[in-house]
Order: sequence, then C-alpha cells, then structure tokens
Amino acid sequence: MAEEGLRTIGIAYRDLSDASEWSADADDPDWEPPEHELVLLSIVGIKDPIRKEVPGAVKTCQEAGIFVRVVTGDNIKTAKKIAADCGIYTEGGLALTGPEFRKMSDQEIDRILPSLQVLARSIPTDKQRLVERLKANNQVVAATGDGTNDGPALKAAHVGLAMGLSGTDVCKQASDIVIMDDNFRSIVLAVMWGRCVYDNIKKFLQFQLTVNVAAVSVALLAALFDKGAPLAAIQLLWVNLIMDTFAALALGTEKPTPDLLKRKPYGLDEKIPISPTMWRNIIGQSIYQIVVLLVIIFKGADILGLPNMGTEHYTLVFNTFVWMQLFNEINSRKVNNGMYSVCFVFFLTYLLFRT
Repeated sequence: MAEEGLRTIGIAYRDLSDASEWSADADDPDWEPPEHELVLLSIVGIKDPIRKEVPGAVKTCQEAGIFVRVVTGDNIKTAKKIAADCGIYTEGGLALTGPEFRKMSDQEIDRILPSLQVLARSIPTDKQRLVERLKANNQVVAATGDGTNDGPALKAAHVGLAMGLSGTDVCKQASDIVIMDDNFRSIVLAVMWGRCVYDNIKKFLQFQLTVNVAAVSVALLAALFDKGAPLAAIQLLWVNLIMDTFAALALGTEKPTPDLLKRKPYGLDEKIPISPTMWRNIIGQSIYQIVVLLVIIFKGADILGLPNMGTEHYTLVFNTFVWMQLFNEINSRKVNNGMYSVCFVFFLTYLLFRT
C-alpha cells in the first residue's frame, strides 16, 4: 500500500473488564496502557490525491532553477511514491529517513544535499536542520508548512510560506507569506511576481539613466559650442515631473509573464546591477538621441528654414527630445535580449525625417 502512495492506518480493539483499566494507577506496578494487547482487525490505505496542477507547477519550478524537496513524516515508500508522482523524486535522486538523517554529520549532509529529494519519517528538527544546512551552503531557501511544528523551519528559512486554510496561527506568524488557497501553484505565482518586481526596477533604471545621459550631454555640448540652452529649465522640469513620473508608474507596474520563469534565479549577494544588455541599450539609445538632437540644434534651422536658435527652433528640439523618450520607454520594457530597441530606433528615425 505504501508503494502505491497510500497512507496506512491499523484498526484494532481490546476488551476491557471494567472502566478502571482506562485510568492509570501509579501504585499498581502491573498496570498497562489500554493500547497494549490489541487485536488487529484490518489495515486501511488512505489515498490523498495529488492536485492535478501540482506536477506542472513542480516542473515549472525546476525549469526556473528551483530545487523542490519533500520533507514529511510519512513512510519512506509512501513519500517516494507521492514525490515521484509530483515529479520531485527522479531517477538518481536520494531519499532518506529522519533517523538516517539525524545520524549524519554536517559535512555528510552537505555532500548529499545536491541529490537529496525526499526526507521521510522526519521530525520538526530535521526540517529545521535541513534549512540551516542549505543556508550554510549559500542557497536561497523557501520552506512551506501548515503545522505548529513547522514554525522553527519557516522562521529559519529566507522565505517561510504558510498554508492559509489548513495552517495554524503559530505557523502563519512564523512565516513571511501566507498562501491563501493552500495551492502549490500559488508559490510559482509568488516567484513570478518577485522576479517581475526585480525586472521592473531595472527597466526604470534603464529608462531614467538614458534620459539623464542624453539631456546632460546635449546641454553640455550646446553650451560648449555657444548654442545657448536648447532645453530650458522649465522644459526639463516638465520632463521630470510629467514624463518620468508616468514612466515610473508604467514600467513599475508591468505585469509578469511566464517567460520570467525560464531563467535561473539570482543569488543571495545579487544586487540590482546594470547588465551588459542594459549598458548596450543605455549607451546605444543615448548616443542615438544625442546625435539626433545635435543635428537638429546645429543644422535643423537651416534644413527647415527656421530662425537659428529661435523659439520655433528650440521648440522642435524639445518636442523631438520628448518623442524620443516616449519611444525609449517602450525600449526600456526590455532589460534582457529583445528586439524592441532595434525596431523602434529605426521607426523613430523614419518618423523624424519624414516630418
């Protein structure tokens, strides 16, 4: 039954001559608990069906670089079968019991951690020790649980996730996140949203740095060549208050996509870096904007027949700068490799010269 993933319970009885046998008598050395000398009636196998979405959610976690383990008090055969059905226990993986785990030294545990997939017949301290050893090996650890005994492990983990429906109050207080529907797939959604927030911060940084580099460079070069102030103070204030505010809201509220789960997670020491792709986009967009604006500042009046350095001339500079930032915001939606930058740069160039 255990090999089929069933939890087994024995049903037994005992005849008692009178009620006094139920109560302990400290003065009677021959007294035995009523659970002794039972007559076995049957063994019942209880099936706890796996939710149909769990195997897919586990596979998604594994593709996202998340190592999923089972820590349970069940029989090891039951635990291995359930873990295999979920896609957690695979060929070549390691399954241990709690007593075996407790006999191992920290060094021995560290050696088996990469292959340990199932820990059965465990007690709460086993789960806590596993979390602590994973942390000692610079792993980012998330632990789930629903019982009071899971509290120490949830507290020790970097992220503790408690079950909202079946979880105890102690478990919820010890955790960082409460899964309201007790569904493993919700953990996947939490990971996806976390990565989305991280990427949204990088998107805004890319956008903001491009705006600042282009604006400062154009103002500096125009001043050096005695072209006045192509972007007035009130215009720069308008850009900062209006465009950057709405751009921050737009880029900061970008919704997550399943593609976020196709890459590996960031490490514990990972800061918010400007990746090579971001540098490429920032530098490329800044150079493009600076070149376009300088052409308009130095040659735009002659090409379009406008008074040089006049109101109409510098209004054209300001409008061009604003339009380039609008397209740059679309470009900034890609902080990894993508095709937005190339496509919109050429499209914007076409619009500008056609106008």
